[in-house]
Amino acid sequence: MSNAVIDCILSRSSSKYYDPSATLSDDQIRDLVRIGTSAPTSFHLQNWRFIAVRTPEAKARLSPIAWSQPAITEAAVTFIVCGQLADSSVIPDRLAPLVASGVMPVKMVPEWEIPARDLYMAYPQRQRDEAVRTGTFGAAAMIYAARSLGLGSTPMIGFDAEAVHQEFGLDRDEVPVMLLSVGAERPGNWAQKPRRPVDDVLDLV
Repeated sequence: MSNAVIDCILSRSSSKYYDPSATLSDDQIRDLVRIGTSAPTSFHLQNWRFIAVRTPEAKARLSPIAWSQPAITEAAVTFIVCGQLADSSVIPDRLAPLVASGVMPVKMVPEWEIPARDLYMAYPQRQRDEAVRTGTFGAAAMIYAARSLGLGSTPMIGFDAEAVHQEFGLDRDEVPVMLLSVGAERPGNWAQKPRRPVDDVLDLV
């Protein structure tokens, strides 16, 4: 079983070494985020935001609160991937383009909003879990898109979440899920590391 997409996934590895002289244009950054936002979200909430840290000044603000990891300053861009706490009240607005384009009948909107409200409204942990899931789905799509474009990427959880929240003005309902550096690689990066055997992690029932 092999094709270009599968080959891209199976050849991906986290990059340690970036070419600090290489940059990405704002349009290239927008394209990566556009691809990221094609990932699935619960009830079409699209509860995410991406802060593209790309200027030397912004990198200097992020680096000390992200353990001074080299990728922050050497990669072309580091995204602060934010998930937003699941909020069912936004569903009518998020579904409006589907209704306007004829994909979804307007009478179906409450059929999505009401169960989402029941699922999340009284459950803060579920709201946060959904924020983390959403941000992770979006970041994963960007990781593989970057690989397909010949770029390296590094997802990172080594940062001071409270400091990132304050320094970059995250809203109260936003969770900094991870940092994701993307850029042109320089020599020295490892190939993908061997994984555990499938039989160790799969149960067929």
